[in-house]
Amino acid sequence: MKLVIVESSMIHAIGYDQKEHILKIVFNNGRSYCYEDVPLEEYKGLLKTESKGHYFLEHIRDVYACRLV
Repeated sequence: MKLVIVESSMIHAIGYDQKEHILKIVFNNGRSYCYEDVPLEEYKGLLKTESKGHYFLEHIRDVYACRLV
């Protein structure tokens, strides 16, 4: 999975597996999580938004199952 480095006070990089619908987020604290069953539109929305942290909190966290990687 290719990761895209982003500008954010919370998130360092984002990746997406279109086949498996897995969103990977690498946080600035060094922890990485994979979020399952995430639609492609959510990944695109996260990339496009000005506030990655806000988008994550509103649309990803506590919405999709995740695991620490």
